[in-house]
Amino acid sequence: MPQPLEAEAEAGPVLAEVVRSGFVEGRHRGSLVLLAADGSVELALGDATRPVFPRSANKPMQAAAVLRAGGSLEGRRLALAAGSHSGEEFHRDLVRTMLAEHGLSARHLRCPPAFPLDEEELEAYVAAGGRRDRVVMNCSGKHTAMLAAAASRGWPLETYLDPDHPLQRLVREEVESAADEPVAAVGTDGCGAPLMAISLTGLARAFRRFVLAGPGTPERRVADAMRAHPEYVAGTRRHDTWLMRELPGVLSKVGAEAVQALALPDGRALALKVDDGVARALRPVVARALGLMGVTAPVVTRVGRVPLLGGGREVGEVRAAF
Repeated sequence: MPQPLEAEAEAGPVLAEVVRSGFVEGRHRGSLVLLAADGSVELALGDATRPVFPRSANKPMQAAAVLRAGGSLEGRRLALAAGSHSGEEFHRDLVRTMLAEHGLSARHLRCPPAFPLDEEELEAYVAAGGRRDRVVMNCSGKHTAMLAAAASRGWPLETYLDPDHPLQRLVREEVESAADEPVAAVGTDGCGAPLMAISLTGLARAFRRFVLAGPGTPERRVADAMRAHPEYVAGTRRHDTWLMRELPGVLSKVGAEAVQALALPDGRALALKVDDGVARALRPVVARALGLMGVTAPVVTRVGRVPLLGGGREVGEVRAAF
């Protein structure tokens, strides 16, 4: 039987506090693991061995499976396949281009219609008359890549999200190999794709494996594409983009419900999950974890700063509490 997932587990230790006008008005609990360069556990808070759903932090592994299936993606296209894009115009344009290159169209996508994730882009998109669209959905790059791989192999397109589809079996194999542990459970992600549950330790191991993989391997190709084109992994105003752009060699990917995985080029890695899934706690925790790993750079301070506003002025902050 699979182990209980995070919703059934006891709350982890306090990772972040919400401080308003000097008063602590809330706390966010969760689990976190830091791996040393040799892959050993350097720090664990909470239970980093119980399975969680990494959500979109699994996307690099899904993209590597697409390559193993015969996908020929490189550069921006591969970064978009491994990303959770903000729905900016350059994201939407590349998704449409990728679909057309493989004889596909938006009607083949099985991800749900959505608006842009980015708030500024959302305002502009709606003002221009934009409506919910599958291409705009943040996972459309991944779905396009999956469809292209299935088409290249002659696999069914209508059922590319079925857990028993040949492509999804490859995804499971890639997740288990990269995490060095079996998948504990299979659910359905918000985009409709099969979602593989692993531990935070396994997730950190997977990101470590991607940055240390040999040149030309699927894992390294994904890592290199993400680091070379971080704006296609996330967006102009997203912290994954900032970190990969300003910290050379870093691989970073957020997941919904406050999950983060990150690896440094020397093999050190981290993975974390905020139990309540509230994303406002994520960035301060990531910044504190990077500080514990000895990473000091202006971008770390920028990522960690999450002010609370009242009446349009700053009246508090979300801060790490470990």
